[in-house]
Amino acid sequence: MDRRSRGTENGTTGNAAGWRAPAIVTTIICTIIGGFYIGGPGLGMAVGALAVASIIVVAVRHPPLAPIVPAPLRDFRRHLLVVVSRPLDDAETVDEIARAAHVGDDDEAEILVLAPARHRFIDRWTSDDRPAREEAHRNLVLSLASLARADIGASARIGDEDPVRAVEDELQTFPATEVILVTGSRDFDAIGNAAAPELRSRLRAEFHHLLLD
Repeated sequence: MDRRSRGTENGTTGNAAGWRAPAIVTTIICTIIGGFYIGGPGLGMAVGALAVASIIVVAVRHPPLAPIVPAPLRDFRRHLLVVVSRPLDDAETVDEIARAAHVGDDDEAEILVLAPARHRFIDRWTSDDRPAREEAHRNLVLSLASLARADIGASARIGDEDPVRAVEDELQTFPATEVILVTGSRDFDAIGNAAAPELRSRLRAEFHHLLLD
């Protein structure tokens, strides 16, 4: 499905993280014991305090992220969430979405297109969200038009400027069985592409990332 950033992996990151925590804890314990052994109680206590402080700093800066779980299914259809940070104006991408939705089949999927409202610096400074929402609305209109030309019916919604937060908010009510993130090139869509690894690791649904030129 993902022609440029392949990977529909759910749990791959979790498996890697499974052995990291015990390894870190073991290292900390060995370091504290070594401090007591080499320098006595004073050095051991100092090393222990430093280890605790380091854990607190890491926990504050990198809090554990909960899995993103879609709402419960209402039926036996596929439910496809397409997140677009740019308009769907590429025929190949539209074809891939059509295949994911099984267009033409009796069990054609329900499709929801979600566009994050990207705020510019000046918009945040002036607390004006109109430009961001207008740009997101434009992305949705162009994307729905491209899907309609391929006989793909879809609904649309504007979401949070953070793609991950937008997906998390939407999946509270939308029972997505598959999420497709469509982003621009890495040079021109850093925010969209940065969301892909986090979505891949946290989503409890099939995930694909389509990277457009």
